[in-house]
Amino acid sequence: MAVVVDGLLIYSRSKGVQAERLLQDRFSMGDDNKIMLLFKNYYNFPVNISVIDELPVQFQERKWLRKLRMEAKGKSMIEYKLRPVTRGEYIFNDINVYVQAPLGLVKRRFTFAAQHTIKVYPSFVQMRRYQLLAVSNRLQEAGVKKIRRIGHSLEFEQIKDYVRGEDYRTINWKATARKGNLMVNNFTDERSQQVYCLINKGRVMKMPFDNLTLLDHAINASLVLSNVALIRQDKAGLITFEKEIDTFLPADKKPTQMNLILETLYRQQTIFLEPDFEKLFSVIRNRITNRSLLILFTNFESLESLNREMPALKRMAHYHLLLVVFFENSELKTITNQKAATLEGIYIKTIAEKFAYEKRQMVKELHKNGILSILTTPANLTVNTINRYLELKTRTSI
Repeated sequence: MAVVVDGLLIYSRSKGVQAERLLQDRFSMGDDNKIMLLFKNYYNFPVNISVIDELPVQFQERKWLRKLRMEAKGKSMIEYKLRPVTRGEYIFNDINVYVQAPLGLVKRRFTFAAQHTIKVYPSFVQMRRYQLLAVSNRLQEAGVKKIRRIGHSLEFEQIKDYVRGEDYRTINWKATARKGNLMVNNFTDERSQQVYCLINKGRVMKMPFDNLTLLDHAINASLVLSNVALIRQDKAGLITFEKEIDTFLPADKKPTQMNLILETLYRQQTIFLEPDFEKLFSVIRNRITNRSLLILFTNFESLESLNREMPALKRMAHYHLLLVVFFENSELKTITNQKAATLEGIYIKTIAEKFAYEKRQMVKELHKNGILSILTTPANLTVNTINRYLELKTRTSI
């Protein structure tokens, strides 16, 4: 009789509860994205519910379960976060709600059709964060160094009244004579310089770090750097390559350029073949006519692999300002900092130190050939790249 009474209570309404999923139109790769589930109880008594949200298959989550108690005629909410680590389309399916009757003897399942397709883009959350800091000149809060300005850029902005404390060497004596007051020339950074992000999609970029490949870290950093360059009134462009040149997006600063870069990076696919740097140089030589800053995101695991690509890199550096960004193996760094207690540990530490030393030799080899370089961990990739870009801008190296 208790079971019958419990069943009658829980099945007394055709619509006992209501569930709805709220989420953004797109997700940011490598960041926490918030999802909310809203519930409404139509019963005249409190209920305990168990919720199973059918997540996209990319997360491989088979034990997702949340429990909640709802008051009579009440509303409630569940909030959780997901961190996608690959680009592409993610499909959310139904929401399953199991409602327990007052006596706890019967459960009733409600299934709510909530199929929704979400596109996961490169990290636009990180891009917006740096964009706000760049607009308000607070990039140092994110680790970007404030670099001392050396000299003046050659781009003239305006003539204005002299203010106490300004450099007297900028006084415009002709304007002062005409106006009768001290007038000074105001200069600004050189603008409309071309900045290209070159992304290697070859085999060496497949190594994982923090569940993302080095390629995905490079894509995220390229998105942020391109946005900062556009804010600084430079022209941003993009080239992706492996065995062939997959994408060539000419440098521009039109209002739609950032969306073009975002969509282009979202569509990138690769099977991690060996890259062809000679073909990359040929495209750069023929299609980039003005001297530009080329930021090459790649990786070298040995000095021999760098020497194989050095002729092409030297030819690129002859026509453009080339900055090679490659990665430091954070696991090797951890091993070298540990104390070896066994003979096997000594062997492992020695080999790790050899590889770490070889990475430092690569930096010296690039410098010897007149090529700028950054050796960084994936975690510090974005900050270190923006630092070097701002440094080159300040020193008017482009």
